Amino acid sequence: MRNDDEKFMLKAIEQAKIAFDLNEVPVGCVIVKNGEIIAKAYNSVERDNNATMHAELKAINQATEVVGNFRLDDCTMYVTLEPCVMCTGALVYSRIPRVVFGAFDKKRGACGSLISLNDYEGLNHKIDVESIMEQECVDLMQSFFRRIREKNKNK
Repeated sequence: MRNDDEKFMLKAIEQAKIAFDLNEVPVGCVIVKNGEIIAKAYNSVERDNNATMHAELKAINQATEVVGNFRLDDCTMYVTLEPCVMCTGALVYSRIPRVVFGAFDKKRGACGSLISLNDYEGLNHKIDVESIMEQECVDLMQSFFRRIREKNKNK
């Protein structure tokens, strides 16, 4: 783990808590360049009624605006949940060299849990992937889905 990883993951968790409060799956993301956050986002799939409104994609879009280029080759992404296939594909295309995530996603994770896109030899970009603060991110997810189940049980 690098020096500021926990600090930036806590910022991603703050974004996830915004999603939680909006009844969205609590995934938050920040993108960092030269030690500064240049993008931050949270899931808004339900609110926007759009399956592509994942925190990672929204943050990548913000970061490319800030940088002025689709290549984010000197940035690090911090995200509370292991990226899915769609988001991992966007990470490859945007050339982000490093992704730090919290919770593993055994149903949709594409950075090692379900599959690892990073292991496909034909890709022209490899991502350095690691997980930190897993329990904090898992606890937030479990709390969210527990709340959903209880709400549905009381209907």
